[in-house]
Amino acid sequence: MKSFISQDGRLTASLRLLCSAFVAASLLTACGGGGGSPGTLTGTTPPVTGTTPPVTSPDGAEPDVATLGDAFNTYWNLCAKPRTGIDPYTGKPYPDRQGTLRDELTFLRAWTHQNYLWYNEVPSGIKMADFTNPIDYFDKLKTPATTPSGAPKDQFHFTYASAEWDKLTNSGIELGYGVTWSSAGPTAPRTWNVSIVEPGSPAAAAGLRRGDQLTVIDGVDFINASDTASVEKINAALFPDTPGESHSFTFKRGTETLAVTMQAKDVTATSVKHTKVIDTPNGKVGYLSFENHNAVAERQLIDAFNTLKTANVNGLVLDMRYNGGGLLNIAAELGYMIAGPKSQGQVFERLVYNDKIEASQASQVIRFEPTAYGFAAGAGTVNKGTPLPTLTLNRVTILTTDGTCSASEAVINALRGVNVQVDVIGAQTCGKPYGFTPVPNCGTTYFSIEFKGVNAQGFGDYADGFAPTCAVADDLTRELGDTSEALLSTALSYRATGVCPAQNRTSAQAMASMARKLVRPPVSQIAIHTRAR
Repeated sequence: MKSFISQDGRLTASLRLLCSAFVAASLLTACGGGGGSPGTLTGTTPPVTGTTPPVTSPDGAEPDVATLGDAFNTYWNLCAKPRTGIDPYTGKPYPDRQGTLRDELTFLRAWTHQNYLWYNEVPSGIKMADFTNPIDYFDKLKTPATTPSGAPKDQFHFTYASAEWDKLTNSGIELGYGVTWSSAGPTAPRTWNVSIVEPGSPAAAAGLRRGDQLTVIDGVDFINASDTASVEKINAALFPDTPGESHSFTFKRGTETLAVTMQAKDVTATSVKHTKVIDTPNGKVGYLSFENHNAVAERQLIDAFNTLKTANVNGLVLDMRYNGGGLLNIAAELGYMIAGPKSQGQVFERLVYNDKIEASQASQVIRFEPTAYGFAAGAGTVNKGTPLPTLTLNRVTILTTDGTCSASEAVINALRGVNVQVDVIGAQTCGKPYGFTPVPNCGTTYFSIEFKGVNAQGFGDYADGFAPTCAVADDLTRELGDTSEALLSTALSYRATGVCPAQNRTSAQAMASMARKLVRPPVSQIAIHTRAR
């Protein structure tokens, strides 16, 4: 994934990436707005059966969507430029067959017509003949509607590269420096600060810390530069394409200036970075920072909850301020480890599809289960059926920002659905009660919303996010897990008193801090679910 700063200072995203993440036979992996998925992303590609001849229209005219038929049996893997050989990630031959650009566009239109949640809101005037590549065409196949707040109804419509997608989801690996940036605004003068430094990353080796402010990149004034050449130079350094690329950065840390050089590499993100026990007047409280519902998180979460259970904590502060989502089954496991046996077998999230799919099959249900799903995660793989540790809590405190998205929001919603009190400390969450199935075709994986997630009580209307119990600005001046850090200290105070404490900063400062955005790809803000086709 590449994010770009444009010449006028806007932050945009280009997700023109290839994919080799093929799905298990008769299953597709779905990404959703509740944030996590129950299935793996690797496996054998379903065989193409009953291959119906593609529908053609006279003189290349736009086909009637009602006549397109089944996208998967008719058009899947028909490619204008089919790949040959072995997929290096799966070890299996690429499934591509010779086709045309028209086949690829028709696949996307047929798939959208069958599966997109708001298929009947896609504008009718989009013509295949106007497009020279499938990604630009796909970008238009979504609803133009907005939410009550005025935000786009569909904010999560994108494509991704297979190699990067596989590494991110199954291994937590991403090319870069191991930095997650926090931005106070898209236009110059820009203010970007370090919010997370991955252990063992180039950023960690360079001595970067949470809160460091970026000022210069490769000799270019990052804060104020706006000419084309400078912007291109900034983008090339911030979002490298090749391992080993070396770039220089200058940071401001208080009154100090820090100049570093970093080489890009594949960085493995740690999903659970901090697990600690905090002694309070009301007993021991566990603190857990959790940043990604991916396959490697399964082992890390189980180990963390075993640690907290052994310590006999009677409360939990779950820090998901930077957790954008991921696998729904991981989210359900997390929910069970918090709530315990009283939640077993209850609905974690019910997935509601469009009227075509709902008419032919019951809603898919993800439940609170007492055992591990068993995601493939290399040396960290947990055996399927492994009993999950549980704290069996009736109340949990969750730390949030607007970067708390998708599967993380599903945890909040699902726990409330089984009558666990969830206190939200921080900022309004991002608002993504939707999900989708990542669909690979001809080297690109497409993400298009297919379902809405609701909890055991049927609630899922949080497209504008969950409001905080206590509104608190993210505190970049202190490390995560520091009991003096604003969100954590507020959480501990609220647990003890039930009152939101006054903030130690002016309202203007707090509002400015609340407005900060994480700089990350849309794939970091999704939920993933496996369902039968």
